[in-house]
Amino acid sequence: MRTFRDRRTHLVRDLDAAETRIYLEFEYRRVSCPRCDSVKQETLAWLASSARFTQRYEDRIGQQCREMSIKRVAELNRLSWDQVRRMEMSYMGRLIERTPLPDTINAAGVDEISVKRGHEYRIVVASLDERRPLWLGGSGRTEEDMKLFFDHIGPERSKKIKLFVMDMWKPFRNAVNAHAPQAEIVFDKFHVLMHLSRALDEVRRSEYKRVNEKERKFIKGQRYTLLSNKENLTIEGKRSLKTLLKANRRLHKAYLLKESFEQMWDYSYPGAARTFFDNWKASLKWQRLKPFEEFTGLVERHWAGIVSYCHPEAKVSLGFMEGLNNKIRVIQRRAYGIKDQEYLRLKVITSFIKDAPIKA
Repeated sequence: MRTFRDRRTHLVRDLDAAETRIYLEFEYRRVSCPRCDSVKQETLAWLASSARFTQRYEDRIGQQCREMSIKRVAELNRLSWDQVRRMEMSYMGRLIERTPLPDTINAAGVDEISVKRGHEYRIVVASLDERRPLWLGGSGRTEEDMKLFFDHIGPERSKKIKLFVMDMWKPFRNAVNAHAPQAEIVFDKFHVLMHLSRALDEVRRSEYKRVNEKERKFIKGQRYTLLSNKENLTIEGKRSLKTLLKANRRLHKAYLLKESFEQMWDYSYPGAARTFFDNWKASLKWQRLKPFEEFTGLVERHWAGIVSYCHPEAKVSLGFMEGLNNKIRVIQRRAYGIKDQEYLRLKVITSFIKDAPIKA
């Protein structure tokens, strides 16, 4: 049985009132524990684990760090960089505790992110049902690294995955087939189109070498114009694109083929998608577009994963993983100089979790 020992006065920082810093002074009790022969301090739910701030003040700092850099939050609140970072780490940890892994993951997406120069990667896996990342880890993008995700979620959740969206990286496929063999693999539309854009760029480079000096001026400096979505171009960019396509017949044909290929993801059953692709492939005949012919070979080798999207049960948002990648790049830029991989993991996992309400 614990017995009362004494009371002590403590001062902690609370939420500011406009530009005025607010501090709370309070008494807490200490008790003696004969079983462990030590003195224990009472736990106060509204006090942060550091015992220097209230929980709601730490939550407010954590929320600010979702929109600003640690340095900026420290300046606004007149705190040290280390204090803000520790408070943010604590806040993100509570968000993850409040939002555990779902019992069932119907559709998942996987991609790799670059964390350092020199091809150092981490794997990120997201739930496409809940539209949030579930796991970030590994030390590369091998099959063993991907296995760590399945170890994290356990065999019961792995057995329930129905769909896995990924790029055409073979180690990812092997890991899914080994640990979730029932899951249907769907290759991400944006990675497939990335290969097609590369093929178009190769045509652009070969045409630049082939044509004379007079015609080169239409191609030079137009890589962004040619590879961008037409809707994203400025008026000047659209004018330059029109001039380029008018000046070079082969580039014009390659551009039209690239634009039309996206229609394949509009079909609702595999047979129609196959007919479309066969017709698209036939239109390459006599066009002397070798990079496009190599692209058709890539599609043929990975056809099962590409056409999987045409099945009704596979109609998931393929754009979420691309959006997640963009958000991670923003996080990395904002956290420039921080090499703590645990910090990056927490930032990514909590990036799509709603803020916890601050208690009054």
